[in-house]
Amino acid sequence: MPELIKLYIRSALWGLVLAAIFVGILLWFNIANLGALVFGSDAGVVAVLALWVSNAVVFGGVQFGFKIMAMAEREDPPRGGTWVGPELQAVPVPAKAAQAGRPTKR
Repeated sequence: MPELIKLYIRSALWGLVLAAIFVGILLWFNIANLGALVFGSDAGVVAVLALWVSNAVVFGGVQFGFKIMAMAEREDPPRGGTWVGPELQAVPVPAKAAQAGRPTKR
């Protein structure tokens, strides 16, 4: 099996584990009254399963992205140089005060 597929499967499994911990914490501490809602409903198991799977997709994707980004080769740091941009100067802009009681024209 290719290494990239193995990495994806490992990341997905880590996502399942992290999502189970996250959902367990949400239910245990009754965040936003979620635990009472789940345990007091007939469809609580379905709700927990949907919450677990959706968070597993997110956490697994983050794990995979982190591992892929960590595989990048290091580039040499910038060695400096001279900045060749225009010199910044203040430009005066005339402004007229509006007369009292009259709206300004736009």
